[in-house]
Amino acid sequence: MSNWKATAVSCSNIALIKYWGNRDQALRLPSNPSLSMNLAELTTTTHVEFDPSLTSDVLILDGREVTGSGRARVSRFLDQVRNETSEVSHLFARVESRNNFPAGAGLASSASGFAALAVAASAAAGLTLSEAELSRLARLGSGSACRSVPGGFVEWALGADDQSSYAYSIASADHWDLRDIVALIDVEHKSVGSTEGHAVADTSPLQAARVATAPDRLAQARSAVLGRDFAALADVVERDSLMMHAVMITSSPSLMYWQPATIAIMQAVVQWRANGLAACTTIDAGPNVHVICTAEAAEEVALRLRVIPGVRQVIAARAGGPARLMANL
Repeated sequence: MSNWKATAVSCSNIALIKYWGNRDQALRLPSNPSLSMNLAELTTTTHVEFDPSLTSDVLILDGREVTGSGRARVSRFLDQVRNETSEVSHLFARVESRNNFPAGAGLASSASGFAALAVAASAAAGLTLSEAELSRLARLGSGSACRSVPGGFVEWALGADDQSSYAYSIASADHWDLRDIVALIDVEHKSVGSTEGHAVADTSPLQAARVATAPDRLAQARSAVLGRDFAALADVVERDSLMMHAVMITSSPSLMYWQPATIAIMQAVVQWRANGLAACTTIDAGPNVHVICTAEAAEEVALRLRVIPGVRQVIAARAGGPARLMANL
C-alpha cells in the first residue's frame, strides 16, 4: 500500500503444543518448537501510518493512547522495519490497533497484535516480505506472533538462529473443522505477562525435561492434526498444557494462573470425553480455558461450559486464515 500507510488484520492463535521459555530473550528464539491453530473469530486490526509531522511514535490500543513500556515495545519493533528501508527510516509512526476480544488475559492478543503490526508496518514502509520473513519479523515483537502470520494449523520451527526461526502452515484452516470454545473466567490484564514468564521459565527444575520431550509431543500432535485423529490430539494437547503449567507453578517466582473455575473445567472435560464427547482442554498463560473440540461437539461444549460457576463468557472460534492486508479505510 502507498503513502506510508497500511492496514492489516491477524487472527489470534491457540498453541496445541506450547511455547514457553527462550534460549535467546532478545530475539525471542524459543526453547522448543510449537504447534498452533489460528482462531478466526479472535482478531486484531492494525493501521500504521508513517507521518513526517510526528516527533515520536504514537500507539492507540482499543481507542486509548498507550505510553510507557507498551509504546516502547512497539517503537523497538518499528525500528526493525525502519532499519530495513531508507524510505521511512527517519519517520515516526502512528499505530492504531483494535482487538475484538479482551487483551492481556491469556488469549494471545500479543500474537495477533504483532502479526498484524508486522504485516501493516512493513507494507506501509514499502517493503515486500515473504511469509517466512513476516513471521520472523513478528517473532521479534512477540514469540507466538510468528505463528499468527501463516494460516490454519501452524508449526514454529526451532531454528538455528534469527533467520531460521519462523512459522509455517502444516495444514490450511479448512483441513479439519476443529473448534476452540473459550471459557472466559477473568478478562483482566495478567499481573505477570508472558514476556516476564518466559524469562523465568528456566528457574523451574521441570523446564529441562519439558523442553527435552517437546519434539516428541510436537510430532504426535502434527501426526494427529494431519490424520484428523482427535483422540490422539486430545491426549497430547492436555499433557503438553499441564507440563507448561507445571513449569510455571514451579518457577521462581511461582506463576499460578489457575482459578477454581479453571480446575473445574479441566476436570469436567476429562469426564465429558470419557463419556464420548470429543473435547480436550488447553490453557495459555492465564486462567481462561480453551476447550478444543470437533465441530459436532461444539454446541454441546458451549452449553455445558456456560453453566459452570465462574465462567463469565463463552467464545466460539473456528480455524482461521493467515494475517493479511486490508483496504485502508
